[in-house]
Amino acid sequence: MPNTIIIGSGSYLPSRVVGRDYFLDSEFYTEDGVKIDKPAEETIAKFVEITEIENRRFIEDDLSNSQIGYEASKLAIADAGIDQEELDYIIYASNFGEVTVNGYADFMPTMAARVKNKLGIKNRKCITYDMLFGCPGWVEAMILADNLIKAKVAKTILVIGAETLSRVTDPHDRNRMIFADGAGAVVVKATDEENVGIIAHNTICDNGLELDYLANGPSINKESDQTRLFVRMQGRKIYEYALKNVPAAIKETIEDAGLSIEDINKILIHQANAKMDYAMIERLHKLYNVKDYDHSISPMTIQEFGNSSVATIPTMFDLIIKGKMEGQSFKEKGNIVMTSVGAGMNINAIVYRFP
Repeated sequence: MPNTIIIGSGSYLPSRVVGRDYFLDSEFYTEDGVKIDKPAEETIAKFVEITEIENRRFIEDDLSNSQIGYEASKLAIADAGIDQEELDYIIYASNFGEVTVNGYADFMPTMAARVKNKLGIKNRKCITYDMLFGCPGWVEAMILADNLIKAKVAKTILVIGAETLSRVTDPHDRNRMIFADGAGAVVVKATDEENVGIIAHNTICDNGLELDYLANGPSINKESDQTRLFVRMQGRKIYEYALKNVPAAIKETIEDAGLSIEDINKILIHQANAKMDYAMIERLHKLYNVKDYDHSISPMTIQEFGNSSVATIPTMFDLIIKGKMEGQSFKEKGNIVMTSVGAGMNINAIVYRFP
């Protein structure tokens, strides 16, 4: 059975840096629709204290999700050194597709088809899929790619995660300060080398009461237009759900790979918010009765790039492997975990071993 290895990566970080001053004129409301009776500056300061998000990246109005996905894909294909006509599949993870400047989602044609078009790929056997799976979409797309390769129906696959969340956030919601734009992509390829690449993966879908934890809804300002839908989060419930379920899912995946926590060199966790990510990594180590650990095991980009949903992990992977994250590198033949949690609620994890 072939294994799945990453042979190239690329990312696109918008040049537009959005700091805390961008939100100073905001009128924030609670989740119950009550106007917050204190200066926006105070709300922003508290938000930064909890999430550590000082800056985030937004795309310019003349760009689109598929465009930044294309830019990341070009870099990944060039890095892989392949002929793009060799691609058997393109799998594109996003939550809202080709969002217009006015915030309307568009999924037809698919995002993957748009990128294939922009790349100029002529191969009619190059199949284009979109992956809608919340923030864990890119990790799940990698799992799908691994399954396709292990089933021997594909040899080379482009896996993209890109999002433009700046266009789907409620201007009156404090949570809008979490979200950002960005794109990351990798090319994966089948190899006959044993015990390398994706050596274990795990997916959990809790779609009962959890369905409403992260969904779309009208503005929390009841006096504004109630026909347009925005990202709506139940932050406390998401936090509690993630802490209870994500560490156990990661541990199960590590064990499925025949490893333990000391065998893991890096954990690339979805950049949701700093407080939650720190807590999940700490809880994971507690499951192994480890109190003291090197916190650099879990790199963080959210402080400067914000939460770009499906793009956070592939972007981080690309930055580290290209030597663009200070103090971070991958160990030769080392083991890493890539893991995410998000709308659904869905959780997934991969253990990846560098060849």
